[in-house]
Amino acid sequence: MTQWLGLPFDASTHGAELDIVMMMVHLLMFALFIGWGTFFGYTIWRFRKGRQPRAIYEGAQSHASTYLEAVLAGIEVVLLFGFSIPIWASQINTLPDEKDAVVIHVVAQQFTWKHHYAGADGIFGRQEVALVDEQSNPLGLDYKDEHALDDIVTGELHVPINKPVIVKVTSKDVIHGFGIPCLRVKQDAMPGMLVPVTFTAKKIGVFEIACSQLCGLGHSNMKGIVVIETRSEFEKWATEQSASAKEINASGGLF
Repeated sequence: MTQWLGLPFDASTHGAELDIVMMMVHLLMFALFIGWGTFFGYTIWRFRKGRQPRAIYEGAQSHASTYLEAVLAGIEVVLLFGFSIPIWASQINTLPDEKDAVVIHVVAQQFTWKHHYAGADGIFGRQEVALVDEQSNPLGLDYKDEHALDDIVTGELHVPINKPVIVKVTSKDVIHGFGIPCLRVKQDAMPGMLVPVTFTAKKIGVFEIACSQLCGLGHSNMKGIVVIETRSEFEKWATEQSASAKEINASGGLF
């Protein structure tokens, strides 16, 4: 279905639901285009000057258009309340238990992405604005806090297959858009807010992260990658990254 719709490859468990809604909306729009286009053409032909030399001021006497508009409104209500809102709520309001998920903080900044993992201890380290250094400590981690020592900060987003992921999105400057087309994820990154979104990947591969909000002159270059891998590969990566970060940070080295 995604192929003939021209949609990106679907690598998420919830993508099929979104694609179905997308298909129904496009079919409705196509039906409206054909219907109103045909009606417009008919009125031009039916009420042409040669056929209707004298204007009729009484107006339409039929209520067919009213009934048609009611039907269309009903279809739109069903699409909105029957499909769109429940799917949206399941991705925003109904989050999996963090104990059973991989929790990642995604921080947007002109024009890059930083991905923050809690590390081996499973606890995110303390952060302070005063400690932010764009070269050595872009997220302002306080390395006097033992929980911050093993935190992972990386430009690549790594997630395991078939395990819930909770991404908490924020921004350091302007509004950005955290978008992963293959995972059917799109969430605004708002300064001062940590907005959660969840997904579960079902396909292994390397895919693109793009900014979906116009955020400045370098907007088109604000790209990243998400690596979807097996659980064992992800755990190996996370263990190595966490151990390396702890070794460097404990010795006072730079990020």
